[in-house]
Amino acid sequence: MNKKITTSRRMGEIGEKAANLQFLRIGFQFDGRSRLEAGIDGIAEVMDNDQPTAKMIAVQVKATESGTYAGETDSAFTYRVRAKDFDYWRGSNLPVILVLYRLSDDTFFWKSLENLVGEAERILHFDKERDVLDGRAKDRLAALTVAKQGHGYYVPPLGGGEEAIINMVPLQLPDEIFVAQTQLSTQKALARMNKVRKGQRYDWMIDETSLWTFCDPLTTPVRDLVERDQVEKIETDFLAKHDAVDQQYKFAGLLRHTLAHDFRDLLGWDGKKKQFYFLPAPGGVGRKFRYLGAKQKTQADVVSVYQKSKGAGPIDYVRHHSFHPRFERLADQWYLIISPSYYFTSDGERALNYPDTLLSGKKRLDTNSTVRGQVIMWHRLLSGMEFEDTGGLLAPDIKIDRVIKFGDPPFIELPKSVPEDVWGAKAQKSRNPSSSDEQGSFDL
Repeated sequence: MNKKITTSRRMGEIGEKAANLQFLRIGFQFDGRSRLEAGIDGIAEVMDNDQPTAKMIAVQVKATESGTYAGETDSAFTYRVRAKDFDYWRGSNLPVILVLYRLSDDTFFWKSLENLVGEAERILHFDKERDVLDGRAKDRLAALTVAKQGHGYYVPPLGGGEEAIINMVPLQLPDEIFVAQTQLSTQKALARMNKVRKGQRYDWMIDETSLWTFCDPLTTPVRDLVERDQVEKIETDFLAKHDAVDQQYKFAGLLRHTLAHDFRDLLGWDGKKKQFYFLPAPGGVGRKFRYLGAKQKTQADVVSVYQKSKGAGPIDYVRHHSFHPRFERLADQWYLIISPSYYFTSDGERALNYPDTLLSGKKRLDTNSTVRGQVIMWHRLLSGMEFEDTGGLLAPDIKIDRVIKFGDPPFIELPKSVPEDVWGAKAQKSRNPSSSDEQGSFDL
């Protein structure tokens, strides 16, 4: 019988040669291994402008002549790795990537095999846009070579400058504020206001025997909390620019209460996590917000419903866009610092038990541009820069009585930009924010 080269061996050789050439196109070296290899076809070396770096990546190539991958669509597909390969790769002291090559359309896709810990993770999900093996993948590939122990990060080639938005929105406060005498403590005042049947409002702050509010207390149910013959108007600056830290803290509390009242039909307050979140739509749950983005009109699903089964079944959970407010005075100007986040409920109203896994998973998916877009969205909401066709999202009568006005957030021009692909989990872990605020910053 004549000797014969099997199709699988021939395709394996074609795949390795094609991968070798593709890595050279990217600018990396690629050295194939001997015929004794058992799951690693070659080693790719990261090159920086044709200079070797001694940063290595183990590469396993899987080649096919034609056909479709499992679950393949125009944008994605899945690939299941063999159990024996799975066990072999987990023991590697180098980062391992899987490269898929299809001869019929000459396509290359890749996926990192880091952090494979269980049977379920043997199914890899490929994105046909993000996971293409070409020059756009250089920074992500190089980032894999950073040592897992110790300090240091791969620094990609930095691009030209970019415009950055600062998440600080300047406040425009009324010229005058009302100060009234009261004999009630904060707890007793809250208890009395809770008994009011109509027109409850909590946009006030008690400082010992004084109640502060931007609205005339004699024209609202707040009149029942104060001595009606001891109400006066003073300049807002007298309290806003006070040097005492405890006075600044209480004034920041007044700002938070006033903000909550101004947006009472749109935003709820989560006292446990200290964040504002979008309320569900009247008569429903899901909600959209249409606004003018950085360059064009856009919209966001600010309240999203997730069901136990896709498109059917009971609600699993509801995700609300939210932000943590922090009021800070710099010089004589008060700012609202916006930290975008998410709030989870079981039905749009009741807080979800144990939401931390959902929150951390969503935060890992957020990119620099995602957070930037959320800051812009919150500024548009607070400043009233929404579409005219928002379907009643912002009722005109609510907008008229808003006390606090908001200016534009500052922009700065950065001399360099960091590629979006290298903003990832490793960079997130390096951040260790202080647990305490600096003096003059109030997170209420």
